[in-house]
Amino acid sequence: MSDRYTIAVDVMGGDFGPRVTVPACVEALKRHSRLIIKLVGNREIIAPLIQTADPSLSSRLQIVHADDTVAMSDKPSQVLRNGQETSMYKALQLVSENLAQACVSAGNTGALMVLGRFILRTLPGIDRPAIISPVPTEKGHCYVLDLGANVDCSAEHLLQFAIMGSVMTTAVEGIGSPAVGLLNIGQEEIKGNEQVKLASRLIEERGGLNYIGFVEGNDLYSGIADVIVCDGFVGNIALKSSEGLARMISQKLQTSFRQGLYRRLLALLARPILGELKAQMDPSRRNGASLLGLQGIVIKSHGAANQTCFGFALDQAVAEIEQDVPRRISAEIEHKLT
Repeated sequence: MSDRYTIAVDVMGGDFGPRVTVPACVEALKRHSRLIIKLVGNREIIAPLIQTADPSLSSRLQIVHADDTVAMSDKPSQVLRNGQETSMYKALQLVSENLAQACVSAGNTGALMVLGRFILRTLPGIDRPAIISPVPTEKGHCYVLDLGANVDCSAEHLLQFAIMGSVMTTAVEGIGSPAVGLLNIGQEEIKGNEQVKLASRLIEERGGLNYIGFVEGNDLYSGIADVIVCDGFVGNIALKSSEGLARMISQKLQTSFRQGLYRRLLALLARPILGELKAQMDPSRRNGASLLGLQGIVIKSHGAANQTCFGFALDQAVAEIEQDVPRRISAEIEHKLT
């Protein structure tokens, strides 16, 4: 690998656009001395935002002009047909032309997935890309995939997801033999639909993984597995339900602590513990979901990410570049499934 690596950033995507993404890119250059960032978007908006950056940093920023932006409400099919001038399309194109090693966007998830698959194509042996992201557990965090890219999956797809998730966890986390579980409605072999039962057999027989079998929803955050595999329908519902539950608990605690002087005093005493817990549970600290299975690295940031959180997505891209995740996935797929 060369001494430098390049990330193409769709700076126009997300709820806040360049006023968040551009400063986050400048800060990322301070953390990663070998990093070059191509800022893809409207030049007239981007240029003033980097004028005050230190020259040693601004020299590693390159603006790639794009006339248009993918809106969060745009249909992926429309973007595929008419989105060639959008910042998202051009950022992905830079990766396909080997002018960048990764793309980071906080934009429309559906459009990013469709464009990524169209422009970059999937790796040989991979039928569909999958969205993978870390979630907090009692022991730290684990990676879950798919989180919404594929509503309907075959057993073969789940096998591919298991291999990709295991490879990425080894590469990024340094875990030699990640424990892989398959999300199901029970741990017994007779539980689940035929698709999940067949996927379990395939993973056990052909995956060559540290497969621990079925895990239930209440084990999602226990730390029993390093990688948990499911289809996108189940994964997205599980993730959103968990986020909603965490938000409700937080709101109820705040309401309870405001009821009376005694409880307010308790809140003051508990503040350090609650702050530590909030930091551990905050999903934004793990911002940056990977679209695994493409012939290039694509990182999806949460649309509402602030500057710090968008920086985490950039860090994720750097980690995957340094560990050459797509090549490692391709090698494992070829070894195990061909």
